[in-house]
Amino acid sequence: QVQLVESGGGLVQPGGSLTLSCVGSASNFNPFFMGWYRQAPGKERELVAKIFTISENTDYADSVKGRFFISFTSKRITEKSVALQMNNLKPEDTAVYYCGANYAVRDYWGQGTQVTVSS
Repeated sequence: QVQLVESGGGLVQPGGSLTLSCVGSASNFNPFFMGWYRQAPGKERELVAKIFTISENTDYADSVKGRFFISFTSKRITEKSVALQMNNLKPEDTAVYYCGANYAVRDYWGQGTQVTVSS
């Protein structure tokens, strides 16, 4: 069973920074990619950024390019982590952010963490 646990959300002023962290665990956990998605009220969940764990190639939503940066760490065979450094945050970045992982041809999700950008 895959578990994804997020941390790091909160309230930040426009122009501020925040870092989200996600730790994924399972026996022999080797995801194809891990990433961050977000869902604002009344909107569909959208990709923010993802990273492929072998090549470490990345993919970003156009709205966050140059402001957000994703990184991946393989700590041990049973645990992998992904972080999202968010800079120059804007009110439109306000959403629930979910960690996701693709493993064994299935998608897994964390419980979500709220990010609110407001003065």
